[in-house]
Amino acid sequence: MGDRHGHGQIQTHQYPHQIQVHPHRTTHEAGGMIKSLLPQRGPSATQVLAIVTLLPVGGTLFCLAGITLIGSLFGLAVATPVFLLFSPVLVPAILTVGLAVAGFLISGAFGVTGLSSLSWILNYFRQGKSVPENLDAVKRRMQDAAVQLGQKTKDVGQNIQNKAHEGKEGARTT
Repeated sequence: MGDRHGHGQIQTHQYPHQIQVHPHRTTHEAGGMIKSLLPQRGPSATQVLAIVTLLPVGGTLFCLAGITLIGSLFGLAVATPVFLLFSPVLVPAILTVGLAVAGFLISGAFGVTGLSSLSWILNYFRQGKSVPENLDAVKRRMQDAAVQLGQKTKDVGQNIQNKAHEGKEGARTT
């Protein structure tokens, strides 16, 4: 705050400060100021009823959440050493139970698929469509597919034969 000037004297500098001037308040005005922060009218009956109802329910649920957390932590503290001791037995047991549950679920899925297939066939026959007509259409489509496959096989064989012939001619010229 002070500076030394040539003669060893310390000079103090006055820095300007902010000064706040408040008008003189009476206690009545201060009370009015606090009242202005509060709502002008009180809460409605439904708001009071909601608060009276929700506070005990919320408090009870909050206490139950705390008790559950404490119980979970206590159970984890007790169960962790047991899990570590019995892990060579527990891991295969869990795998076995998991595979058994998966097997039951898969067998159920296959059963539902089988039942839905039988239901579809039953509904198909109830509608009066005859199977021989559809079998003829399926036979025709299979024959067409076989003809296309045979033609494609013949084309690929011819293509391979042409490339082999070109390979022999290229080998003879060199």
